[in-house]
Amino acid sequence: MPTSFRWFLLALIGWTSIVVRASAATAQEPTVPLRGQVIDADSQLPVGARLYVKGADGKWYFPKSASPEGTAFEFKRQAGPNSLEQHVTLSAHPFVVDVPPGTYTITVERGKEFVPLVQEIVIAKPKDGDTQGIEVTSPIRRWINMAEQGWYSGDIHAHRPLSDMPNLVLAEDINVATPLSHWVTAADTDPTTGNRVTAPAPQPEWIAVDRTHGIYPLNTEYEIFTVGGKSHTLGAVLICGQRTRLDKGIPPVKRIAEQAHADGAFLDLEKHSWAWSPMIVPLMKVDLFELANNHCWQTEFAHSSWTLDAAAKYMNLELNDKGFTEWGWIDFGLQSYYAYLNCGFRMMPSAGTGAGVHPVPFGFSRVYVHVPGEFTFAKWREGLLAGRSFVTTGPLLKVQFNGEEAGHTFRSETASKTIRITGTAASLAPLDRIEVLINGTVARTTRPTAQKQANGSFTATLDESLQIEGSGWLAVRCFESHPTKRVRFAHTAPIFVDVPDKPLAPKKAEVEHFIERIERELKRHEGVLANDAVEEYREALAIYRELLGRAK
Repeated sequence: MPTSFRWFLLALIGWTSIVVRASAATAQEPTVPLRGQVIDADSQLPVGARLYVKGADGKWYFPKSASPEGTAFEFKRQAGPNSLEQHVTLSAHPFVVDVPPGTYTITVERGKEFVPLVQEIVIAKPKDGDTQGIEVTSPIRRWINMAEQGWYSGDIHAHRPLSDMPNLVLAEDINVATPLSHWVTAADTDPTTGNRVTAPAPQPEWIAVDRTHGIYPLNTEYEIFTVGGKSHTLGAVLICGQRTRLDKGIPPVKRIAEQAHADGAFLDLEKHSWAWSPMIVPLMKVDLFELANNHCWQTEFAHSSWTLDAAAKYMNLELNDKGFTEWGWIDFGLQSYYAYLNCGFRMMPSAGTGAGVHPVPFGFSRVYVHVPGEFTFAKWREGLLAGRSFVTTGPLLKVQFNGEEAGHTFRSETASKTIRITGTAASLAPLDRIEVLINGTVARTTRPTAQKQANGSFTATLDESLQIEGSGWLAVRCFESHPTKRVRFAHTAPIFVDVPDKPLAPKKAEVEHFIERIERELKRHEGVLANDAVEEYREALAIYRELLGRAK
């Protein structure tokens, strides 16, 4: 765990210092077993969790399950000197790790709804003949129960093996996982013969881990890096919730989208800055936009220069000598989403970590979907696509608009409509600001004065009324005031106001940027892509040029 984040947790919740005496001794100070169990602080029952164990010398240790029925999966990824993720996800069973005498920090986390626990363990030099080892209990406390309020979380993008997922959904308290069963990285290659996932293809059936946690296993990512065996990046798109396997390569892309939608699957724009993104949004009729994608990490942001040339000047993004700052990257995604909405492409927000590739825990970015009544994957999927949702990397944001949920469309016969926004934002860190957006512009900012609650959280109430003129959309986002200066945010899906015969006019700078990106791609693909693939870029270009004709 990064030092800055560890100090944030210590400032937030304090630490528990436990001095114990080790159990075996020789002149070489051999390792001794540190045994433990993570429990729910309220029920006192064992729970799965993510565990970090770090020695004072900076060395990481990875516990194993101490039960034959248990599981423990090591995760080790590093993208830079300060961008690393070193943890174990544990099932709800005891664990054990062999360590030499010394000082250790144990950090326990479980998704967004539990207060992280930091324990300092001082293992004294053992007495002669003492061979039993030592035991530690780690009680982790839930500060909010979103499922009791009808909200269920999901991580759309995961590269972890299906065999890991029952452990992960419980350890990270993720209700819905859609891990990749097929991953294709070469053009014109079907997902079966070109699959980079080596496990057998699963059945298209919901795998219930318990009543409110589960896995839908048949999902595909086309992430094209080569064409004709040579390096030539196109981009990525996720196709989730399939009932049958896809049997064609891409490009062209339209036929795959049509097949997927006919099969009941949904399409997710994995990242906004991929080269082909402006083309596939209108042509593939993409359903979801990842507002929190796999470059949003708990550890330090590292991909500063990646796709920097795709950023628009009008966005005025925050940059440094390396490229994007963390906020610059996130803002790039937000502004890209707003531009697509302004063009009439009503994608709903999603979140995915790509866990297994980058140094980020599964579920760090997640999308919460409101599911009234009994939880089922079918109802969750319906709510996700309808936009009854919010995306988060930290805060929890529950908002209504004139009593309706996010994703709702208001039909208005008048040119002006009042929208009353009510709800709450809650977080384990103080909230810096809550912003209401109209057509991508911040229309109102609230600086919460929330006091720390008994459960350790900070909660702010939102009750604002705004006028929206003509057709348009409105959404709410909030940001933590994070002690480590990291960017942690939540964002609702938009609501829409439709005035007959008065559609929202796109913004000229936004449309021009999409046109420039597609024109650039057309030049880059000359002599590389087949004619039917190039024709799709021309078709998308015509769509944006038509939008430019009515832009303001």
